[in-house]
Amino acid sequence: MAKTPYVDKDVCISCGLCINNLPDVFRFDDDGKAECFDAEGALEDDIQTQGIDACPVSCIHWQ
Repeated sequence: MAKTPYVDKDVCISCGLCINNLPDVFRFDDDGKAECFDAEGALEDDIQTQGIDACPVSCIHWQ
């Protein structure tokens, strides 16, 4: 089973870094928090480095 990135919205500060880095994977939800809308929008390695590792509050995880 493929890994899917998950955003812990209780921790997300809505900085938009993941969205800027990976706009085909992440977007803002109706509450202004990041969410993953297409886990297949980028390679897992890119999601790891440009999303998960780059997040300043470490709110993005694999599930």
